[in-house]
Amino acid sequence: MSCALLLIDIQNDFLPTGALPVPEGDAVVPVANKLIPQFNHVVATQDWHPAEHGSFASQHQGHAPGELIKLNGLDQILWPDHCIQQSVGAEFAPELNAEKLHYIVQKGCNPTVDSYSGFADNGERIETLLHHHLQDQGVEVLFICGLALDYCVKFTVLDALKRGYSTYLIEDGCRGVGLQEGDLSAAIAEMSAAGAEIIHSSSVPELLTSLDI
Repeated sequence: MSCALLLIDIQNDFLPTGALPVPEGDAVVPVANKLIPQFNHVVATQDWHPAEHGSFASQHQGHAPGELIKLNGLDQILWPDHCIQQSVGAEFAPELNAEKLHYIVQKGCNPTVDSYSGFADNGERIETLLHHHLQDQGVEVLFICGLALDYCVKFTVLDALKRGYSTYLIEDGCRGVGLQEGDLSAAIAEMSAAGAEIIHSSSVPELLTSLDI
């Protein structure tokens, strides 16, 4: 049984000093670095927005970050400008062992629709290459962590389950935005209800052994 570690959006703009800071976002980096050597295949997603992306509050006069609008027929929370293509903010966290990544999936490239999930845009109209790549590698089991728990991590986990992957969420390797009180616990509950196993990074070696990986 083949598995992969999937790291979600561990990028400068989601660190505490970034344009869209996730509280304690930098705490996921040492967890990810400890996990990377345990896997034969490591994949990362990377938010990769054009400067005029429609999810940016700056593109909608009179609106501010955190407001909800309709974008291309979908509910869209407006965000500060972040992870703009070729910017320092879009780069992986400097302490992340990014040289050990085997594959990178860029998402959020279409200015008319956001892409929280690493598998597809929010309208599930356009797939990324992630599913194709994992199938090509024979991956059946995914271990997922990164940023942010209540958005890009959650939707990637849910999409992984829809596509038939056995999915483990490494909870201590995630941090969330938490726009509303209870968002983080609700996200974990939703992922668990959909079939994800919620684990701590310390249990990964034993799980990999039990899965005969």
